[in-house]
Amino acid sequence: MVLFGLLLLPILLLLLYFIVRPRPINIPIKNRHVFITGGSMGIGLAIAKQAASEGARISLLARSVDQLQKAKESICQAYEVEVSIFSADVRDYDAVERAINEAGSINVLVVNHGVYYLEEFETQGLDVMKTMIDVNLMGSFNVIKAALPLMKDRKDKGPASIALMSSMAGQVGTYGFAAYSATKFGLRGLAEALQQEVLENNIHLSLIFPPVTETPGFEQGKQCRKSPKLYRAHLRK
Repeated sequence: MVLFGLLLLPILLLLLYFIVRPRPINIPIKNRHVFITGGSMGIGLAIAKQAASEGARISLLARSVDQLQKAKESICQAYEVEVSIFSADVRDYDAVERAINEAGSINVLVVNHGVYYLEEFETQGLDVMKTMIDVNLMGSFNVIKAALPLMKDRKDKGPASIALMSSMAGQVGTYGFAAYSATKFGLRGLAEALQQEVLENNIHLSLIFPPVTETPGFEQGKQCRKSPKLYRAHLRK
């Protein structure tokens, strides 16, 4: 009997692997709604332009109205697609919920916003750490929690997607990025657990781990490293 159990165990494990293993899913976006946070510049804007080139309807959420307007103009000049912009801080759930409800049913949600500050854990202020947690992690909770009801109730029952923008610091702990890495590692746990909850709704989670990328946010981060006062001023914008 014990021998039978030992022989059966590998078969059960193999079966479980085929049930739960990640599978590539093609998410069509032509004539569908792609909502991108942190979409006014950098990686978010690049994703928006790629989605627009494939015929998607685009919604961008960020804090700066001026940057959002510039982003919208740059997309509309290149592609004949509908682009909507929403100014909100992802730390403010009510503002995020209003923006998402106004935008309407979402097929692809790209959770791209984030802030970072490079400093050794011992000397980094708790206020700076809390800001990264509030924006990178709680901000992601806010966006997804506000969007999920609309995503589940979408009229188009084709596959939908939630993409979380992590970082290479979300795969490997990096010197000077202890708090930032913690927020990005947290996104992995969020994605893996949430995937189990929404798979029955044909919603698929994905994690993106970009390396260091030359973006306006990266340049701001480099400048802010030189002055904690400048960094705090940047966070208040």
